[in-house]
Amino acid sequence: MNIYFILYGSCLLLTGLSAGLFYSYQCSVINGLGVLPTREYLLSFQGINKAILNPVFFASFIGSLLLLVLTALLVWYNSISDLLPYLVTALIIYALGVFAVTAAGNVPLNEELARLDLTTATGAELEQFRQKFEVRWNRLNLVRTIGAILAFMALIIPCIKKLAATI
Repeated sequence: MNIYFILYGSCLLLTGLSAGLFYSYQCSVINGLGVLPTREYLLSFQGINKAILNPVFFASFIGSLLLLVLTALLVWYNSISDLLPYLVTALIIYALGVFAVTAAGNVPLNEELARLDLTTATGAELEQFRQKFEVRWNRLNLVRTIGAILAFMALIIPCIKKLAATI
């Protein structure tokens, strides 16, 4: 087992964890939150936004990006051309479709929600905020879910090719 195998496998694992997180959120948490009354929806979302900011999440979310960059650079530098296209593809998709979407879209919405005082806002203000927040946040989450899945799939392709060659 060489360092490239370990690095590539780590990229695969971390990207897969991110894809799984966004996928499970997309097909369960969003639906569960969506049926809540507005005040409870916003309160629950605030709680989830605080809870997800933890080392385990950051290890997969940011770790995927950093490890993809590192691995792609090492593979390029050492002329391992059979893996490079998959790493670069996964890196571009993850950087733009997951990381940038989160940083430019979901995080600002989360910060806006964190500033919302649920104890002083009227029911109408909360409803107006939810209408603006929920649709946009859910769309952005769908984009990053698809991005994470596509990045993960890009990394799986050489594994499938290698397996298919042995059958």
